[in-house]
Amino acid sequence: MENSSSQETHSNRRPLLIAGAILQNRYRIVRELGSGGMGAVYEAVDQRLDATVAIKETFSVDDRLRRQFEQEARLLAQLHHPNLPRVSDYFTEDGRAFLVMQFIAGDDLAKIISHQPGPFPPNQVIAWADQLLDALVYLHTRDRQIVHRDIKPHNLKLTASGQIALLDFGLAKAHANDHSTTQSAHSVFGFTRRYSPLEQIQDEGTSPRSDIYALGATLYHLLTGIKPPDALARAAALTNSKADPLRPAHEIHQAVGSDIAAILKKAMALHAGERFASANEFREALRRLGRKAFEPGVVQRASNQNESFTRTATVLKNARPTDPFDSYSILKPEDEVFQLPHVNRKPLVFAVAAATILIVITASYPAWLLDSFARLLESRNANVMRETNGTTSIRRLRNDVAATKPANIKPTPAATPEANHQNETSKRRTRQSKSKASAIKPPPFSIAP
Repeated sequence: MENSSSQETHSNRRPLLIAGAILQNRYRIVRELGSGGMGAVYEAVDQRLDATVAIKETFSVDDRLRRQFEQEARLLAQLHHPNLPRVSDYFTEDGRAFLVMQFIAGDDLAKIISHQPGPFPPNQVIAWADQLLDALVYLHTRDRQIVHRDIKPHNLKLTASGQIALLDFGLAKAHANDHSTTQSAHSVFGFTRRYSPLEQIQDEGTSPRSDIYALGATLYHLLTGIKPPDALARAAALTNSKADPLRPAHEIHQAVGSDIAAILKKAMALHAGERFASANEFREALRRLGRKAFEPGVVQRASNQNESFTRTATVLKNARPTDPFDSYSILKPEDEVFQLPHVNRKPLVFAVAAATILIVITASYPAWLLDSFARLLESRNANVMRETNGTTSIRRLRNDVAATKPANIKPTPAATPEANHQNETSKRRTRQSKSKASAIKPPPFSIAP
């Protein structure tokens, strides 16, 4: 059924564009990146901007599907998230519809798996999961909710910076040689059995919980190195009272741990109501595990138990050299995120004490200076008062002496010139002695009482 449907679809579609073809007198096709039952993806060059872009073509000839394709293009053009490609243009030419998107170089995870089968390091997978869940929260909580409907390793591309990008919003399906992909009768997007939930396979409608299942199945594959059983096989086994074919992830690969296995099991529940209610709840469940669950020592111990991680060097060769958790704090426990590191605070205490003493001295210095200056002024004024009082006392004494002279003293007889000269000299000396005596003043800053 799947092969005949695929052949019919391929026979009705137009030939793929060849290298060198020009679209809109602007986009030159470089090569085909991939094609499937729903469309094809090309690498092209925007000759106007001299930039590399990705161009997606839909093979649908149905007018309703064409309108749906255009609506999706308009909706995706409004998206701005670091883990989602940007849409820059949409056009039709010769009856064919095209969507121009940001070109993201690098290999998708499916190609990496094909070259080196086996599990990825748990710490790296959980870091990618955090990025993808952040993108799903962004898509699922928009005013016009977007459900990706096709999350799988083929649509996850590892960028040169080590980030993971979620591509292909159902516009171009899996490679032509992937027979696990088919198009449902009424769904525009189709599905991939190994990664799609039961409601999507049975065409019962999709919701954000459908993306949660698909991401859980993808993480299961990356962590264990094996594809999960499809939802139909699991449902058939349970209907026949058999065990669920989905083995716990930690039983396949011990480095995963039972806590991660429990989270994956809930994300991949067959009934949508038993899964995480939202992408944010899924992300919070991973965050609660904390960073300690993914320390390098855990991975190394698993490696010592004959678990190979030979892919690590290939996957992370272009990634950032720092721990991926350093860029995604959501995975760290709250006490490690918000708790300050313990440091020796004694030097800081001493510095604060010294600064406080210096501030106090500086603040009190003007008052001390004014007080000292006031004491100096009081001492000077006291000395001036003592000098004034002494001068006044001398004057009073002179007046008293003059008043007590006897009135009957007779004037002396006239003296000879020699005597007059001697008297004049004696008087001059007396006046000079008095002048010197009166010129003597006490020191301005005396410590005498």
